[in-house]
Amino acid sequence: MGTICIAPELKRKGYGKILLDYSLEKAKELGCGAVCFEGNIDFYGKSGFKQASEFGIRYHGLPEGEDASFFLCKELIPGYLNGITGEYAPSAGYLVNEKEAEAFDREFPYMEKKKLPGQIFEGDIL
Repeated sequence: MGTICIAPELKRKGYGKILLDYSLEKAKELGCGAVCFEGNIDFYGKSGFKQASEFGIRYHGLPEGEDASFFLCKELIPGYLNGITGEYAPSAGYLVNEKEAEAFDREFPYMEKKKLPGQIFEGDIL
């Protein structure tokens, strides 16, 4: 599942919660027992998400003990993850080749790249 994004002028009106609840209900209807993704625990924690490490699920490629507080999980069926441990790896389509992304960006009018409040990853934007 991907994170939810709401236009700035529509934030704090409950739309994110509506989208989240709808998505989780559809996932459960489709037979998903649990959902894992990257997100902000301050938002998703209110809907029952926990750090995936609490379920014994690690984020692929992250060294043991490294901060993975961004990697969240929620059981849609209580007890679904009992006795299950493992490592989550995002699909190849989720990963971006930086050089290809830069070439793609150059096809559009210039826009300043910046980090906005609420983005969870720290670090410089090139």
